[in-house]
Amino acid sequence: MPENKKYDIKVRLWIEEAEGPFLGIGKIWLLENIRKTGSITNAAKEMKMAYRQAWQLVEEMNKRAESPLVEKLLGGKGGGGTRLTEAGEKAIQTFYEIEKRINDFAQKETQNLKF
Repeated sequence: MPENKKYDIKVRLWIEEAEGPFLGIGKIWLLENIRKTGSITNAAKEMKMAYRQAWQLVEEMNKRAESPLVEKLLGGKGGGGTRLTEAGEKAIQTFYEIEKRINDFAQKETQNLKF
């Protein structure tokens, strides 16, 4: 008697721009950690990533986005920091909305898989 196999469809999303991959889940996590910690340094530590790499990713995203996703805050009594711009918040929200629609579609298609 044939064994019933269960298959799943898995999809990874990234958003491309003329110069190649622009936003994927790793950069989204970096943006979320910047939002949470208020600094690139702490966001990098949280992700066990070198500060230099995190800074380069932020610079690249800012340069390639229509408007910057992350902005520096000037130092004052408590020192400076970093925060997401409105565009940065929208990037996170849009990424997850697209990812959910794709995963919902993949889940629906999974139900019909038979080989």
